[in-house]
Amino acid sequence: MSDILNSCIQNVQQSKAAWCHFITGNDTGLTGSHQAGFYIPKCASDLLFDKPGIKGENKEKTVKIEWQDDFTTESCMKYYGQKTRNEYRITRFGRDFPFFQDDNVGDLLVIAKFTEEDYKGYVLSTDEDIDGFFSYFNISPSETNQLINISNTIKPDEKITSLLKDFVSQYDKFPETRLMASGARECYNKAYNVNDNIIKTNPDGILLNWIDTEFKLFRYMEERVYSGVIAKPFSDIESFVKIANEVLNRRKSRAGKSLEHHLSDIFTRNALIFEEQAITEDKKKPDFIFPNGECYHDICFPSEKLIVLGAKTTCKDRWRQVLTEADRVDVKYLFTLQQGISKNQLKEMHDSRLVLVVPHKYIQSFPMEYQREIKDLYGFIQMVHESQKNLPKHYFMT
Repeated sequence: MSDILNSCIQNVQQSKAAWCHFITGNDTGLTGSHQAGFYIPKCASDLLFDKPGIKGENKEKTVKIEWQDDFTTESCMKYYGQKTRNEYRITRFGRDFPFFQDDNVGDLLVIAKFTEEDYKGYVLSTDEDIDGFFSYFNISPSETNQLINISNTIKPDEKITSLLKDFVSQYDKFPETRLMASGARECYNKAYNVNDNIIKTNPDGILLNWIDTEFKLFRYMEERVYSGVIAKPFSDIESFVKIANEVLNRRKSRAGKSLEHHLSDIFTRNALIFEEQAITEDKKKPDFIFPNGECYHDICFPSEKLIVLGAKTTCKDRWRQVLTEADRVDVKYLFTLQQGISKNQLKEMHDSRLVLVVPHKYIQSFPMEYQREIKDLYGFIQMVHESQKNLPKHYFMT
């Protein structure tokens, strides 16, 4: 789910009234209409005024609309009731309003009302965002241009909490890490209506959301497994220490494997050919080899088509491990959730021909002069796609 769609859904849920509508050429003024602005049907008049307009009278009010969580317009809510007119409109967006272009025709406009003077507006442009919005509020494209029924929707946090608790209730002890990771993904995807297209277009954001969800799932599982144990007095210090160490060790071991499992699922959904933990020289096992270990050991396979990726939640002290895991590959990649590394270490990585891959929003946490050298997950996936073009099919048989 994109950041804009997520914010849009949350604000619609919290609003007093909300409305959606596919932008037309008439709205933008591109058809030669007398003014650019959005026509509001009478059934959605509550979006504009606390009381319906009275035929024979005009009325208007100035409001602030915050668009895309980014900029604000002082717009005008109008009712035209004089003479033959009987309609509502939102006008006055300013010359530089970015959504009155030809490319915006067909985008989904969403406006949410919080007070009589304060609104939020969103324009959803991608198919994934539009489909995600419709799926979340259970409306069809033919049901736009009317108020959104938000009374029967379950908030995302409530829905995912219910799904996580349902998952935990199936187990009396911790399931293995791959099952925990897949359970977290399934809960998140179901709660937020995430499909393969969304995962392909926003892998960086989806990965972080999956990881956050698994942390929540893990805490619920800890409560289920250990609540009965810690409720009873410990017979001695050794018993207490044993349980404490068990909890801490499980937390440490889960995090690293969790990252690998989520990356693996994203790579699979993006139709990449890869192998996890393939054996290279001296029984080393890189986290991911693209296309696979068989290609790595085939001396006829071009080494420039081989890509090796390590995965470590943090890497300030452990990044050098990746350098020794695949002798045939000159440039190696390391995916990490680390936010920020010193210039000295980044220079050392650069000199060692190691390229960092981090979630897109983390790139800004690194020194400016090194940001261009860092890839985000989406960029890494596109690079692998390119490397796997036009290769004989027999290389991809596993």
